[in-house]
Amino acid sequence: MLRSNPSVGTLLRDWRQRRRLTQEDLALDAHISPRHLSFVETGRAHPSRAMILNLSEELDVPLRERNTLLLAAGFAPVFQERRLDDDALAAARRAIDVMLEAQKPFPAFALDRYWNIAASNRAVQELYEGVAPDLLVPPVNALRLSLHPRGVAQRIENLAEWRAHLLARLRRQVDLTGDPALEALLDEASSFPGGQGDPAAHDVEWAVLIPLKVRTSLGLLSFFSTTTVFGTPVDVTLAELAIEHFFPADAATAAAVRRARPGNAQGLTSAR
Repeated sequence: MLRSNPSVGTLLRDWRQRRRLTQEDLALDAHISPRHLSFVETGRAHPSRAMILNLSEELDVPLRERNTLLLAAGFAPVFQERRLDDDALAAARRAIDVMLEAQKPFPAFALDRYWNIAASNRAVQELYEGVAPDLLVPPVNALRLSLHPRGVAQRIENLAEWRAHLLARLRRQVDLTGDPALEALLDEASSFPGGQGDPAAHDVEWAVLIPLKVRTSLGLLSFFSTTTVFGTPVDVTLAELAIEHFFPADAATAAAVRRARPGNAQGLTSAR
């Protein structure tokens, strides 16, 4: 038997509940009456395109899901999803390339919503020593690359701590988007071993940042990461893209990486 797609009212109600807002809270923020919002959610009133976009903004609905809401209401999608190499994204791509290049000799990656590596500066090839070749076939998934037992995980000194950090990030992403594909990725990543560790191995009282500590032929390398996103995207691809910069967490790591071949261009393939 065919199942009908959820109505726009049902989807809006689900987003409101996901954000833990009452109808009164959302109506006040969106400058509409709670009664009208109730009618929209129950299907007694049909929202305009402007109202859907207004409610989506107040609910912080991702652009991809805003298009879904518009389609459910019978409107055309507003936000385009282009390939990163599309001419329309040329300026953004140049900005990404500048950020990746400037991070050398330390690693940097551009990740899409599903943690696939869209681009990389190909720094510190030694991080991928011993990784199963199939995990390095594009599109490379950074989560699998990090946590799969045949990936970098086998050489991560603080695997339990790093694994908990990545899974927490992914759970927040699932909460934000409600994306079934991300839920499946979370289930898969959670099944990878490495969740057990000595809780005293890292003194959280004095912690500033959670490092990634990897044993390599250069020695034990320790990095912390920062995430950069585009501030005002109206394209789905750019809205879902995150630039991950890895910085040396100690002087020994900085020295070891700089001593290594600084012009090395081997490593993960950049998606062009």
